[in-house]
Amino acid sequence: MSATIALVDDDRNILTSVSIALQGEGFTVRVYSDSVAALKALVDNPPDLAVLDVKMPRMDGIELLQKLREKSAIPVIFLTSKDTEIDEALGLRMGADDYVGKPFSQRLLIERIRAVLRRAAYRSQPEGDAEEEKERVIERGRLSMDTGRHRVLWDGKDVSLTVSEFLILETLAERPGFVKSRDQLMNAAYQDDVYVDDRTIDSHIKRLRKKFRAVDDEFDSIETLYGVGYRFNQSGTAAGKDAGGTSDG
Repeated sequence: MSATIALVDDDRNILTSVSIALQGEGFTVRVYSDSVAALKALVDNPPDLAVLDVKMPRMDGIELLQKLREKSAIPVIFLTSKDTEIDEALGLRMGADDYVGKPFSQRLLIERIRAVLRRAAYRSQPEGDAEEEKERVIERGRLSMDTGRHRVLWDGKDVSLTVSEFLILETLAERPGFVKSRDQLMNAAYQDDVYVDDRTIDSHIKRLRKKFRAVDDEFDSIETLYGVGYRFNQSGTAAGKDAGGTSDG
């Protein structure tokens, strides 16, 4: 059966265009232009995933997610403006799964929906034996990544990441010390048929560093090698800076 996607946005043009695109990909789509009415519908008849606009009248996306999380754990993707980092941080702590910034590519949104659905399906599988559970966790120095549950810890403290950020970090952490180019990181985070500018990776890296520094202000394990790419240094030294990188490049 096709997955059911709920779209909640007060912009009817977005609802119409995105619903047509999703239906064309085989999804079942429900649309809601009123967030208060949407909350009741999402709780009473949960979809497989909800796409929520952050900026809405009556009840914005953050409040809607907060009330939704009291009764439901359905995956949620936010549609948000690029200047809403505070909203993003709050939303992730409350349980949003990913963000897509406006204006957005419909193809990109569809791929993020598929990625979140895949992770949700993986997390819902019955837990295996201890050895299988161990294989799902990447341990790199102070970093711990549970790939099955999409959970990241740094020194035992939770770091909330979007799907894109998680996939990029996972690619870097799989082979610490090895440099990954922007193209390699784009291929890890996005499907081949979705175009994103290579500066998008730089933005993701900057946001990753910011989130880790929120729990450790000396975090410097993601290193930049200008003209080459990025690498993960599990020892947490500043070698990347000496190799031509900076902490925010």
